[in-house]
Amino acid sequence: MLKVAPETSETVSDVVFRQLRQDIISGALAPGAKIKLEQAKDRYSISISSLREILSRLTTENLVLAEGQRGFEVSPASRKELEELADIRTVLECHAIGLSFAAGNLEWEGRIVAAHHKLAAAERKLLAGDASRTIDWVRFDWEFHQAIVSACNSSTLMVTLSSVFDRFLRYHMLAQSFRGNAVVEDHKLLFELALKRDVEGARAIIRRHIQSGVEHVLNSGKIA
Repeated sequence: MLKVAPETSETVSDVVFRQLRQDIISGALAPGAKIKLEQAKDRYSISISSLREILSRLTTENLVLAEGQRGFEVSPASRKELEELADIRTVLECHAIGLSFAAGNLEWEGRIVAAHHKLAAAERKLLAGDASRTIDWVRFDWEFHQAIVSACNSSTLMVTLSSVFDRFLRYHMLAQSFRGNAVVEDHKLLFELALKRDVEGARAIIRRHIQSGVEHVLNSGKIA
């Protein structure tokens, strides 16, 4: 059974929820895959009743589908959902940029600098052919985008954007390839525009960045 460190209030269910959610986003649990409760119970070392509760929570993010008496399955991937997620992410992130750029202080700028430094280091490794850095890049990519909007002063906006970002990211993990120099250049420009507090310039980059991501996924042939 999974153990929870005494210094944290996180429960076993919280840990398993995070692990299962990450397995779906990373593609370890493939779109459309049936989630067999007995097998999942053993894999995640948790009771079936708790597992059902966790899977029900994941249905609220449309990462899992409940099939009535037939159980649960990982939500399928589709071009329609990808494009919908791109639209929602664009709206949320562009709105958050306006709020964050207006309220950001020196500490906010420091978070952006630190996040971009880590992201750029991972991207250099990927461009050099080190595919083992993909997991680092995934984490650092979100940390950078999160840092950009972290001064928006809206926890609801941040939580919603995080969920949409992860669901959008699932499609990139399915594509199984790095976007290369274009995405690196987008991040560099976004970094510079954020420090200049150029709201419209940053929003333009975000729109292009997200749309090129959609095109990359579709061109991979992994999504019908």
